[in-house]
Amino acid sequence: MRTKLYQIDKNRIDREKLREAGLLLLAGELVAFPTETVYGLGGNALDASASRKIYAAKGRPSDNPLIVHIADWDSLSKITAQIPEGAKKLADAYWPGPLTMIFPKSDLVPIETTGGLDSVAVRMPSHPVALELIRQGGGYVAAPSANTSGRPSPTEAKHVAEDLDGKIAMILDGGSVGIGLESTIVDFTEEIPTILRPGAINREMLREILGEVRLDPGLDAENEHIRPKAPGMRYKHYAPKAQLTIVEGSTEAVVQKINELTKEKTKAGKKVGIISTDETLDQYKRGIIKSIGSRREEETIAQHLYGILRDFDEEDVDCIYSESFETPKLGMAIMNRLLKAAGHQIIDV
Repeated sequence: MRTKLYQIDKNRIDREKLREAGLLLLAGELVAFPTETVYGLGGNALDASASRKIYAAKGRPSDNPLIVHIADWDSLSKITAQIPEGAKKLADAYWPGPLTMIFPKSDLVPIETTGGLDSVAVRMPSHPVALELIRQGGGYVAAPSANTSGRPSPTEAKHVAEDLDGKIAMILDGGSVGIGLESTIVDFTEEIPTILRPGAINREMLREILGEVRLDPGLDAENEHIRPKAPGMRYKHYAPKAQLTIVEGSTEAVVQKINELTKEKTKAGKKVGIISTDETLDQYKRGIIKSIGSRREEETIAQHLYGILRDFDEEDVDCIYSESFETPKLGMAIMNRLLKAAGHQIIDV
């Protein structure tokens, strides 16, 4: 398959290109597109065969649910069986935006889209290109991240092309995304609203509106018998090709330990990558050192996480050591992704 690549400006949207992309979705084809979080791989959410194509293109397990993207509030009632009051309050506060909510599904949504579950995950993105594509594509677009399953999520169109060129019909290149981490997922099928995936809408922000909110124990579950209720809950995700190890502790101790490990690996003939911050960049002595951003501006760490993991793939390193990032607002989300990328390989100093 030849994959078309269109440049698209979110400030001056070319509706002819979006109309062409929408017609592809309506015909059952797949289109990658930018959102405010990461690039999504879109297919018609109400078309079971399109959802199967998404799983095939990504190499994704078919029991890993897809998120249905909508462009307006009225669309929600058609694909859900019940909308709790708390969900309406969250939607008022954070839709459009980086928030996904899970509801009991209606019969309109095929089980191929929901991974066989009787619930449906729904999000209304804020990116203008995403919203227009959803409208042109019939109003319901299933869209996991537009990457090969398990690899770092794409934050630029070139990342999508690396993984999916020749496998999908079109890529809409809207430049770099804003947030860089996938949406927060809140499950409203539980008695107490439950966070299944942390994101930019953090627990404190949710509590301000909902009151009690709990974290799902499956967030850290490595048990293969736990069935995922949301994308990424069980499977290793976001991983670079090299083994990634997180080193956590005080800044001084972390830098010292990474320098020691890098020295050992380098002497053994290994090519080592180091994920530092702007504040610690000049404290490392060996290896391929890349700053992920500044701890004083934690948004930069989120924005650069997936890109830096892909950069190390291009460098063909043998192993990667990373500092940990327990930042105030986005720390839980950043570390959730980093831990999965590392397969929970941690050194505590």
